Amino acid sequence: MDPLDILENLDKVKPVFQPIVSAVKHSIIGYEIFGRFQSDGDWISLADFFHDLDVPDEYKAEVDHHLLKQAIDEMLESDNKGSLFINRNARQLLVNGGEDFLQTLMEFEKKGFSMDRLVLEITEHDFEEGFDVLNHLLIYYKTYGIQIAVDHVGAKSSNIDRIRQIKPHILKIDTGIIRQSNPDVFQDILYSLSLLAHRIGAKLSFENIEDDYQLNFAWKHGGHYYQGFYLAKPDFTPLMDDCLLIDVGEKVIGFIQREKSLVKERLAFALSCEEKIKKLMSKWDGPETADSFIEVVTRSFDEESFRIYICNSDGQQMSSNFRKQDEHWKIEKGQVGSHWGFRPYFLENILHMRTWHKGILSDSYADIETAEMIRTFSFPLSEKYFLFIDISYSFIFNHDYLLIE
Repeated sequence: MDPLDILENLDKVKPVFQPIVSAVKHSIIGYEIFGRFQSDGDWISLADFFHDLDVPDEYKAEVDHHLLKQAIDEMLESDNKGSLFINRNARQLLVNGGEDFLQTLMEFEKKGFSMDRLVLEITEHDFEEGFDVLNHLLIYYKTYGIQIAVDHVGAKSSNIDRIRQIKPHILKIDTGIIRQSNPDVFQDILYSLSLLAHRIGAKLSFENIEDDYQLNFAWKHGGHYYQGFYLAKPDFTPLMDDCLLIDVGEKVIGFIQREKSLVKERLAFALSCEEKIKKLMSKWDGPETADSFIEVVTRSFDEESFRIYICNSDGQQMSSNFRKQDEHWKIEKGQVGSHWGFRPYFLENILHMRTWHKGILSDSYADIETAEMIRTFSFPLSEKYFLFIDISYSFIFNHDYLLIE
């Protein structure tokens, strides 16, 4: 595609609107704008034009301006109150100190399109150079009500600190990564991004959703916005809610019912563990006989567990490790006296058990020794001593309600 052909035939350049759906209302709240060019009777994407580093930025700026003008005119004519998500790279924005872009938006505001309906998307790639200048410019734009979104977030973990500095309103996550990446790695990245979003007050937006699994994934991981071909394909007119390809509300109800079922099964599992231990409490006779007590416990948790031990309220291990290997329980006496209070949530969970006199089933986490994803069921034997039963990965894998939440 010759860039000059595009510039000389702007009458053949039109925007398409891809709906963005709210997780709160299950309705369309805005549209991301993409460019299309009519060639030999077909409308082809302008993605290659905009991503081509050899195309001068002023060419891209002219086409972007044309697309934005058409999009806003369409929104005003149809009296559509939604937001517009527009993509710009840092070099385009920094032309003339960012004033050119701002003046363009001011012109549209005079026509009745408020700047607070604009979401400016930048990518992590824009952080590579001139970050301080870009950051100051984005802060300046925010004062006019323009919202900032960071696209393809998580592509480079080294940019987490810069995203924190910018404090965007929205973090956009490409669900296509689910298909391309190791699931465990992506879970870790997403967990970090969720914490970051919570700390800076940003919303998570999941894009490129192409199937039910990815929509469920977005919902389950706190997505505030959904976008992708599964919901609606880009169209030359801003589609309304009744044009969505699926009933998002109905899908979410299904997700909720499924999640409720899993939560109930996890609670039932935790209660069954608790009942097993309560039946054995007559055998508990203090830390001096900790190993003999665990030997009894292993018989009741032979299927579920691979490691059992007892600690005091300060996190010091009072028993040996009882570890299951080759279908037999082995005693590791060298673990007596080990300290585990440094582990995240250890002391908090101890206080919870002491206060409520109930056991706790942990979230999934990677075991330090095996690196496998496991869970731990903890139970208060007394005010000072607590039993820890590590649930094996094989048991978790065969019981989907125990898999990663």
